[in-house]
Amino acid sequence: MSSLLQRISRAFLHTVFPPKCLICGDYYDSRQTHAGLDASYPFSDLTELYFCEPCRKDLTPIVPPFCSRCGLPFVSREGDNHTCSECLLEKKYFRRARAFGVYDGSLMESIHMLKYRKKSSLARPLSALARETFFQFWDVGGIDLLISVPLHVKRLRVRGFNQAYLLIRSWAKKDGITLDGLTLCRSRWTEPQTTLSRPERRKNIKDAFSLRHSEKIRGRKILLVDDVYTTGATVNECARVLMKAGAEFVDVLTLARAV
Repeated sequence: MSSLLQRISRAFLHTVFPPKCLICGDYYDSRQTHAGLDASYPFSDLTELYFCEPCRKDLTPIVPPFCSRCGLPFVSREGDNHTCSECLLEKKYFRRARAFGVYDGSLMESIHMLKYRKKSSLARPLSALARETFFQFWDVGGIDLLISVPLHVKRLRVRGFNQAYLLIRSWAKKDGITLDGLTLCRSRWTEPQTTLSRPERRKNIKDAFSLRHSEKIRGRKILLVDDVYTTGATVNECARVLMKAGAEFVDVLTLARAV
């Protein structure tokens, strides 16, 4: 009975106050949005209250086959997961990296709106996608510490928040995972990575991170979290610092993966 009343109340509220898509700004009926998507579409219940059907359909979740190390999805939809050529040729300090979706379309737009337009309401659905991705690939008992990729203090002052930290803040403690946003710090200012080539990114980010209390890292199983994996230069440098401090391993979780 309570479930029926909840559905009736929700239907009434959506009729009087239809939800507004946080990405495109259109009003929509979430009941039609839910019905319009294939039942097998992943994460549909997580985003139906925030994104309209066209924007949700524009999300591209990453599915196998992908690189077993960095999570890069392969063009061919045939075959099993395997290591990509880049991971065979370049040293990776992290054990594996996984992401929710491809960095384009609605996902890219929502991340840009959160980071650059400070639309903090997007933190809730994006955080839910990050949490669901975590439980796809990890168990709570297999991770000791969640660490977000830090911003330099100057950039943090301008932006007002660390978007990577927002992706995990709401659920880490609730799910019983220790969240550490202070030990790893960005001790050197770096130019934005967006306009740089792959070699330039590696050089730009080299020695940009340090640890305040390295003893907190020793022997720990760490999951490093960021919003976007582009070339992997940033998370790889963070992983290098953490592994040097004695971490048992470092895995990487991002919301999006550039392809």
